[in-house]
Amino acid sequence: MVHEELFARLNEVGYKNWLKAGYCLLKVKDGLHAYVNNEMKCFHDILINGNPVLQKGQQCRKNCRPKGNQLYTVCWLCEEWKVEILRHHTNKASVVNWGNCRPWLWPSQHWELAKAYMPRGQTNVAGADQCDAAALLNLINFCDYFSFIDQRRVREVIRQRNELMHSCEMRVSSQWMEEYQRNLDQLLLQLQHIPEVAAASREIKEMLSVDWSVCVPGVDSVDGPQNAGLEAKLISQVEAEMLGERLQELLLQADAQDTPDLQELQKLRGFLQSQRDLEEQFQSELQKIQLMELQLQQAVGQDKEVSLD
Repeated sequence: MVHEELFARLNEVGYKNWLKAGYCLLKVKDGLHAYVNNEMKCFHDILINGNPVLQKGQQCRKNCRPKGNQLYTVCWLCEEWKVEILRHHTNKASVVNWGNCRPWLWPSQHWELAKAYMPRGQTNVAGADQCDAAALLNLINFCDYFSFIDQRRVREVIRQRNELMHSCEMRVSSQWMEEYQRNLDQLLLQLQHIPEVAAASREIKEMLSVDWSVCVPGVDSVDGPQNAGLEAKLISQVEAEMLGERLQELLLQADAQDTPDLQELQKLRGFLQSQRDLEEQFQSELQKIQLMELQLQQAVGQDKEVSLD
């Protein structure tokens, strides 16, 4: 039966909570992306108008690019933009992910500027609507243009988002959820004047107030009456986005390591392969994990041969 596997997974309260928390992040993204995009347009204009060098409207002629995550030798114009980006960074000691950026586009595209304040993996992201909640929250946290927002609230939500996505078992407790809801409420309350944020806040509260039972025709619902449940399709979409985000984050992390630690990826692979519907859905990602394992085994074997010589 369609969604039968999902129906069984939702018997686990911790996993259900994990999905609920993920739904909240999707709503946070929905509420923030248009607002953040408009604010970054304003920030981009402010930088240009406040800097005599940038006011000239010149473009990069050297197609300057980062090397990996570093930005060393660039033209004078890109260097000026780099100085402005760092000047408005809230944590001077933190790593700036220059690898996200295409510096030659800084004079003309505000979102290329925004990506300097975000986590890795944003290189091919063309706009705010393509970002996840983590990217938008990190931008708000690290760009001082958003300093009017209580950064403690932002950091608390980022912290819990990271705990959620780094949970090996993909489960969180009811106590964790209570703290999470408080932190979300306190963050979004500051932006209630923005219609999209207010709508997202309402949807989060409504969703957290109902039981996440799956309504599958002809099958009794999980943990409650059928009329208290949700359409299986909606929960399945949330699950797919959450698992996809976790997979991409782990794959990105492994790609960045000289000797990747695949333990977390292997755990996630085991979970996906144990669920027939998820194994089919994430087939290409599972193949990539298997390829990484094979490459790692070959590298270890070569190292052993060298040491024997």
